[in-house]
This record gives sequence, structure tokens and C-alpha cells, in this order.
Amino acid sequence: MSDRPLTLMAVHAHPDDEVTSTGGALARYAAEGVTTVVVTCTDGRCGDGPNGVKPGEPGHDPDAVAAIRRRELEASCAALKVTHLEMLGYHDSGMMGWAANEAPRSFWSTPVAEAAERLAGLIRHYRPDVVITYDQNGNYGHPDHIQANRVTMAAVELAGGPAKVYWSAVPRSTMRDVGERMRELGIGPEESADQVEMGWPDEEITAWIDVAGVLDQKFDALSAHASQGDGAFFLGLGRELFATVMGTECYVRVRDTTGAPAREDDLFAGLRPAQP
Repeated sequence: MSDRPLTLMAVHAHPDDEVTSTGGALARYAAEGVTTVVVTCTDGRCGDGPNGVKPGEPGHDPDAVAAIRRRELEASCAALKVTHLEMLGYHDSGMMGWAANEAPRSFWSTPVAEAAERLAGLIRHYRPDVVITYDQNGNYGHPDHIQANRVTMAAVELAGGPAKVYWSAVPRSTMRDVGERMRELGIGPEESADQVEMGWPDEEITAWIDVAGVLDQKFDALSAHASQGDGAFFLGLGRELFATVMGTECYVRVRDTTGAPAREDDLFAGLRPAQP
């Protein structure tokens, strides 16, 4: 085993994505002395402007939105004690079907090989033991999330590492719990018999990571993204309910060179020095 500190890299599409699915892992492992690296692929310019104004509406200035979101991202990473923040700087592509998908400099229109070579350079530089990104559908079909998966997996092959790669996942059981919470608060749709079940089947998830000890940091990091309404539901739960919903982060392991058991409670299983 090397004396070099263990390193975790999380590759995300937009500012604020680092919090919801991986904020707990980033904070937990940083507290353990692991070097943590967040790579944010886009500038978030298709996010909300002042007072929630949407792209294309009067008062939405994409450059100003990108500048605000960078500051928020930096504050979020500070709350999570992230060691290094890297921004690839591609333009936010917006939702699937938007004109921004094909705009010059958008992440979605960037050749995978081009972006993958840039990310591979960061992988070679930081030498992460573990890399996290989204699944092949970007978790929910967002073009920038799908592109982040494609670019990350290509970069992993180019760089010849790391030891382990995970896709973030939300268990179906958690989706059911969140839906029930929303209905209790009167902000969710009524449950129906023909409703499509969302999330990963629980039995296919390989890593269940307890992040209960760092949930105040995760809450604070999400609060840092005040310009965006995406986290409003979770913040509106308050810290106590937030902890019941967000106390475990889940991942599906898609690359492993360690031989660690398939069911894990530690992303670095198989990588830590043997205890005497």
C-alpha cells in the first residue's frame, strides 16, 4: 500500500449536483483525511436567475447566472471540506430538447473524446482511487448528466485507472419514502396504481454509505446554492427530517480491481491498509 492519502473524485454536471447525491460522502471522507476532488463540467448558466427567472425570460443573464453559481459552488465545497475543485467550464446545455443543447461550447455538443481527454488529465494529476459519477441515463435523463457519464467512463479508460468507479443511485425504497413525505406535506401527486416506480432496485445497489455524521455539512452545502430552487424541498424539510431522508447515500459499483465484496458500506473497501 502507498503512503499517499486515499483520493476520491466526484464528477458532476452542474453546480449544486455535488451535494444531493455525493455531498455526504465528500464530507465524510474528507473528515477521515481522504483527499476529495469535485469536478464540475458546466457553468450552470441555464439555471434560475434572480427571483427564479428562467432562461429566455426577461432578466435572465446567462453570464451573471454562471458567476453566481460559481460562487455558490465554491461555498458549497467549503462547507463539505472539499480539497480541490476543478471546473471544466463547458456551457450548461439545458434540459433535453432545448436549443442550448446544440449551442457552441455546450457540454452536450462537445465531442466525448475531447472532454474525456481533459478529464483524463485531471485523473492522471490527482490519481483518484475512487471515482463517482452518474449512471448511463444521467440518473434522470438530463443531457449534461448523460454526457458526464460518457465522458467519465471514457476518461477512466484513457487514464488507466482508478481502482473503483461508482454510479450514484437513489434506491426505490428511498423514492417511495420521499414521495410519501411530499404527499404528507401536500406538495406531491397522489399515489396511483399505474405510477412508474423510479430509482434503482434496492437489491442492485452495491454500496450503502452512512453519512449521518455529516448531515449538517450537507444541509449547509445545499443551502449555499440559494439562487436555485432545486433543493428547496429538501431544505424545507428542516434539519431533522432532512436527516431521515438523506442519511444514507447509495452507489452502484461498475469498476473494481480490489476484489472487495459486492455489498459495501465503505467506498474504499479493499483499498485501506490492513489493520495489524
